[in-house]
Amino acid sequence: MLDTVSLAATDPDREQPWADLGLKEDEYQRIREILGRRPTSSELAMYSVMWSEHCSYKSSKVHLRQFGEIPQVTPIGPMLAGIGENAGVIDIGQGYAVSFKVESHNHPSYVEPYQGAATGVGGIVRDIIAMGARPVAVMDPLRFGPLDADDTHRVLPGIVAGVGGYGNCLGLPNIGGEAVFDETYLGNPLVNALCVGVLRHEDLHLAKASGTGNKVILYGARTGGDGIGGVSVLASETFDADGPAKRPSVQVGDPFMEKLLIECTLELFRAGVVAGIQDLGGAGLSCATSELASAGDGGMRCELDRVPLRDSTLAPEEILMSESQERMMAVVEPDDVAAFLAICAKWDVEAVAIGEVTDTGRLEITWHGEVVVDVPPRTVAHDGPVYERPYARPDWQDGLQADAAEALPRPTTGDELRATLLQLVASPNLCDKSWITDQYDRYVQGNTVLAQPSDSGMVRVDEETHLGVSVATDCNGRFAKLDPYAGAQLALAEAYRNVATGGAQPLAVSDCLNFGSPEDTGVMWQFAEACRGLKDACVTLGIPVTGGNVSLYNQTGDTAILPTPVVAVLGVIDDVRRRTPTAFGAAGERIVLLGETREELSGGEWAHVVHGHLGGRPPVLDLHAERSLARLLADLVGVATSAHDLSDGGLAQSLTEACLVGDVGATVTLDDVADDAFLALFSESATRAVVTVPVEEIEELRALCARHDVPMTEIGSTGGDALVVEGAFDVPLDELRTAWTSTLPAALGH
Repeated sequence: MLDTVSLAATDPDREQPWADLGLKEDEYQRIREILGRRPTSSELAMYSVMWSEHCSYKSSKVHLRQFGEIPQVTPIGPMLAGIGENAGVIDIGQGYAVSFKVESHNHPSYVEPYQGAATGVGGIVRDIIAMGARPVAVMDPLRFGPLDADDTHRVLPGIVAGVGGYGNCLGLPNIGGEAVFDETYLGNPLVNALCVGVLRHEDLHLAKASGTGNKVILYGARTGGDGIGGVSVLASETFDADGPAKRPSVQVGDPFMEKLLIECTLELFRAGVVAGIQDLGGAGLSCATSELASAGDGGMRCELDRVPLRDSTLAPEEILMSESQERMMAVVEPDDVAAFLAICAKWDVEAVAIGEVTDTGRLEITWHGEVVVDVPPRTVAHDGPVYERPYARPDWQDGLQADAAEALPRPTTGDELRATLLQLVASPNLCDKSWITDQYDRYVQGNTVLAQPSDSGMVRVDEETHLGVSVATDCNGRFAKLDPYAGAQLALAEAYRNVATGGAQPLAVSDCLNFGSPEDTGVMWQFAEACRGLKDACVTLGIPVTGGNVSLYNQTGDTAILPTPVVAVLGVIDDVRRRTPTAFGAAGERIVLLGETREELSGGEWAHVVHGHLGGRPPVLDLHAERSLARLLADLVGVATSAHDLSDGGLAQSLTEACLVGDVGATVTLDDVADDAFLALFSESATRAVVTVPVEEIEELRALCARHDVPMTEIGSTGGDALVVEGAFDVPLDELRTAWTSTLPAALGH
């Protein structure tokens, strides 16, 4: 009897559902050209998921290539692994390395909020495990529609519960992130997930299948019908106005299985029985087999009927497309197979050898003895379509930039300024996020040093030397809408600054680029400009992009989300005990504003909250000044008693947070900051921070500012039980705290 591949060559005209699987006609024809025949149904399934937008980056890779032009070296030394691997790995000194990456699980989280978010965390954790690292922390940059919208009330609680439920069960501290609300995210919430892992240099592992005769072992959870087509299909098409255009089964997570998988995998690494490894995320077995084979010696043979199943009715196509969670694939030398299986058994992790590495240059997959897949693996994994999609600056961009917020009516009296302050601190984007973060365990494992609401998350890496790492994620989508080039750079600068305020040295970047439909020329222009901005900023700051993720088609009908290039920056600190906290810590200390304040209100929270306005140009960014400020903040470790960056909401928001988190009041005079108190309080000029120093350290601060050429302005002192702006108003901390903390509980329930 002819096998399936041979049959495919004998009936070339058979109709196939390529369009239903998300392929374009020219893509289907390209597959036929590669194979010299029509694909089998299993091959068609593999190509469809691997050539999807989510897996192949076919609309974005022409712009992502420029990140490879950035010198692949951090301020400490060369990167150990970068773009193209499961996650980036950088040296942090003392023989330690850190792996970190941020990814998206946006579309599944809209369809099924809890499981979509939970499996987003699980997927990024497995990326870190695959590099040989032990996961030590997670973060979650989130975006939602308006807080009062019904659909926000549907998705937000589920997403937060999913992030917390999965991470808490894994025993991983959630050390930071964001929760941002905007009309454009209604129907398109963004769920970005970041994980940080720690490893010794010698423990680094890469995803490749080398060594003819080596065995291919699938281990972890059984393969089921959940997630068939999953993120690879969902993330490759816009939602229509009535909901998702396609609703494949969203993956279902089991964090307890993932915890076993983590410990099992790390023991396998320690035992030296892993020659290559790949997690099974988007596109499942299609991805793992083709990418491992393509990155190795180029050949692999697998028996699909050996895959452990939860559902015995699954067809081979469904097994290949399933995105069931908590699965890994390893390449193991024959002499190590017994030891590998024994370790898996110890951890109660099912493991089955399903194939071996070959020297044929082909990926061959059989099903009950029939060959159902026979393809060149690189054509599946790496040589998919590359679209140079047309892009153009939108016609409306000039009008948007001309409509500056600086022309809007402003508060002038003390009472009006006070009312504006209270309105802003209670707004959804600036209010206290404890309703969300209290659902996360921030201190499990005992190594968390800083967590929300600090500027950055920080964890200790070594208990003896107290070496640590710091991470922050940021993005103001309104800035990116006004100018995507500048907006991406401002996102990077804010994350860079947040890491620096804690006393860490910024080292490297991971990004999650969330945009609308690439078939819209204006959206592609936004994407291209954001990539160009990130690349230029990284070159200037001297930090590389280690990897990341692109999420396109975040669009409902004709309404795209705000361009949202989320940037994560990771930094290193030699001794976490010498970190600089965010909050005011004691009375009687001097408050100093670092940086320059200009009339920059467009895209800011005041214009958004008070006037519902978006227009003008975002704040001007001087990257050289940003780097100087970061170096100053590093030198202030041990001198400054607190440091807090200025960003959304300006000086008013930073003073509010520093007072409330530390429960210490402040009295400030703003005459030397800007032309009037309103600008001083609410301007969102970049490259600024508020620091406090004991009175006896003020001259040391002055000398350091002069050395780094960073402007400084003494604005007041800490103490009392109110925030006092001399000559304008005062607000008791109790009243300020009520405004800041009541918003989310009132909207979402206690």
